[in-house]
Amino acid sequence: MPHTTSQTITERIEELYGAPLADLQAHADAHPGASMLTALLDSRTALELAERNVDFQVERLRQLADPEREIGPFDAGHILDCARRITESVAARDAHTTTTSAVLQSLRRTPAPEAQPPTATAPPAPAPTPSAVRTR
Repeated sequence: MPHTTSQTITERIEELYGAPLADLQAHADAHPGASMLTALLDSRTALELAERNVDFQVERLRQLADPEREIGPFDAGHILDCARRITESVAARDAHTTTTSAVLQSLRRTPAPEAQPPTATAPPAPAPTPSAVRTR
């Protein structure tokens, strides 16, 4: 099942930073520390994991609740556990989607700084006159 939300977030991050995800991840790994890029990548990863877990748990639930299968007391516990895990993963997915989307909407890509011609530097301040210098 495609993970359209995490793919959309990935595309928006790549567009914002002007580089593919692998390059951005390598950059973030090479420059550890708190940065907006690291936060966005971490949130995107958590979103992707939540999406994968939803897919996995739904497939497991389908296996457990197969019409050809007899459901016993042991299976009932597993079915309830799958349903609980789906609920938790959907909540996590929605929270990461909402937060990451809001952050991405607030950010804009800025153009690269243009090369500025060298500016003339101000001449150094004049040295103090001997009468202004006090000694003891």
